[in-house]
Parts: sequence; structure tokens; C-alpha cells
Amino acid sequence: MKKILLGAVLVGLLAAPAVFAETERGFVTSTATANKELAPDTVEISIAVVTYDNKSMQKATLENKELSDKLYNAMKGLITPANGDWVKTSDFSAQPVYSYSGNKRNFDKYEVSNRIIVHTKSIDKAGDIIDKAITLGATNIDNLNFTLSSYEKECDALLTQATQKTRTRAELLAKAAGTAITGTKSISASCNTSGVSQRVMYNMMAKASMADAEMAVGSTPIETGVIKLYANVNASYFVK
Repeated sequence: MKKILLGAVLVGLLAAPAVFAETERGFVTSTATANKELAPDTVEISIAVVTYDNKSMQKATLENKELSDKLYNAMKGLITPANGDWVKTSDFSAQPVYSYSGNKRNFDKYEVSNRIIVHTKSIDKAGDIIDKAITLGATNIDNLNFTLSSYEKECDALLTQATQKTRTRAELLAKAAGTAITGTKSISASCNTSGVSQRVMYNMMAKASMADAEMAVGSTPIETGVIKLYANVNASYFVK
């Protein structure tokens, strides 16, 4: 009986798949970065129209719709859809506004807000767009966001450059240690931007003074600045 059991155990060991501990391999790790400054080629302008009425939400809404429709149509006339430009409504809200006196809440007025986003590659028209919006009744120009349409392409190029740097540095380290690279163990990478954004604020007084001057001075000056791209790569390479 004991011999049969030993035989069964032996057969079981022979039938089981062979398991070997993976031989530990040495590796070297290096990190590299690459960056580039580029002029933005696209801008998004956030324009808001806010209207009020002390008695009727409907009146505030109708007034807002009239102003917003004029603004929307005018903005469409200043862009080039064939280049990927567009205009869209971003946010719309209609709500009562209250004031507070101690613990008492008092109705103040009805407020209706409509926000329009203008996306265009004609950055040189940004000043004209802002000026036109103000003359047509825009109450707020909140910000300008400058971006780069070739972001993905530029990032890929920087990541390639940074990766090549990690390989070169790893080879130097391996050589200094009396060994050589035999393969890649792991690579992690990231690409980001410092995207340019400008906050532009116009109040009703500024709008009135611009209208009185009939825009005689010319369009609002806009400085686009530059966009900085950063690529970071961390890589590990096997050595022997």
C-alpha cells in the first residue's frame, strides 16, 4: 500500500508543470524632460449677457433672448467655420435674486444669464470680437483661453525626444557601471501645458464709455503670449 502511494505522488510530480523562479535581472532607471514654447493659434472667448427685471421673469428672459440672438448672429459673422471656428451657448440660467436684512429674505429682482463661447483660429480678431460684443449688449467678457490646435502632435514629438534622452543617459550609466543595456523594463510618460488664459473684465461703465466713443480708438489690444509644453519620461532598462 505504501509503494502505491509513493508511485502516485511521483506520477503527480511528473505531470505537474515545471515552475522556475524568474532569475532576477539588473536594471538602470533614468528620467528626462523636454519642453518647447509655441505661439497659440486658437482662442476661446467667454461672453455673457445678463438681464434683470423687478417684476417679471418673462420680461427679463425676452430681453435676454433678444440681446443674445443679436450677439450670437454677429459673432457667427466674425468667424470662419471652414477653419473649425464655432459659436455656442455654454450656460443659461433664470432665477430670482434675494437680498437679506438680518434673518429676513427679501425678493429683489429676476435675473437671466446667457453665456456664449466663441472659438476661433483668427486670434487677430479677438479684439474686434470683444468690442462688437460690448456694443451689442454683452455685460461680461469673462476670459480668453488661448490654445494650440497641434497640441497632440507637438506632445508626441517632445515625448519622443525625452524618451531618447532617457535611453542615452541609461547607456552612459550602464557603461560607467561596467555593464550594458539589454532591453526595456518599463516606461512612463506625461505631457502637459501651461496654457495661456487671460481674465478680461468689462463693467457697464466701461461699456457705456466705449459706446460713447463709438470705438474710435480701434479694437481692444490683445496679447496672446506663448504656450509652454512639457514632456516628462521615466524609463527603466535591463542590463547585463
